[in-house]
Amino acid sequence: MIKAVVFDLGGTLMEYKRMPLNWEEFYYKGFQNVGTANGLNLTDEEITRATEILKSYNPRNSGRENEIAPEVIFEDAISGWKEKPDISKLITDFFDGLTLDACIFDHSKDLIGDCKTKGLYVTCLTDLPNGMPDRLFRNAITELEPHFDLYVSSQICGYRKPNAKGIEYIADHFGIDTSEILLVGDEKKDELTAENAGCRFKYISEYQGKQ
Repeated sequence: MIKAVVFDLGGTLMEYKRMPLNWEEFYYKGFQNVGTANGLNLTDEEITRATEILKSYNPRNSGRENEIAPEVIFEDAISGWKEKPDISKLITDFFDGLTLDACIFDHSKDLIGDCKTKGLYVTCLTDLPNGMPDRLFRNAITELEPHFDLYVSSQICGYRKPNAKGIEYIADHFGIDTSEILLVGDEKKDELTAENAGCRFKYISEYQGKQ
């Protein structure tokens, strides 16, 4: 018996418009904005080196499942810079440079509402973009987050999909078994997460409109 529905976020309930699954082609632009915003005289070599280090952390490339604090990632990325701004501001300026435009899908609130009318727990499990802090990502879902019984990101549970830890974290929170959870997502890694955690899975394309 299903007791909780866990939604993936990116590509399932929301998106960053015009952004691909892998953001690495925008990293150089992000670091350029850091330089401009902080009055730094960054060389092309410094920006390129920072970009390559950030790419090395990208789970889309490395396949890593453990989450790493954004501060650690960006401190490493700029380790060769002569001028180093406050790391928290640097991270904010970097993502500002990507000119992200978040959009909540029209179906999202209805799907969550349908689950709640059935007495189900409703939560989310999202992998944060490489190096993005929770504080920035949650700014993009302010109209959606209050509808969840629990928000879980890769930073909160410490692991990224397809690792089972996120689903196990949710099961422990609600005092249920992972087999009583339905995960809804849009990518193969979401399906693999469900397999690894022993929970059920539906692609959003299958799930939408059947509640």
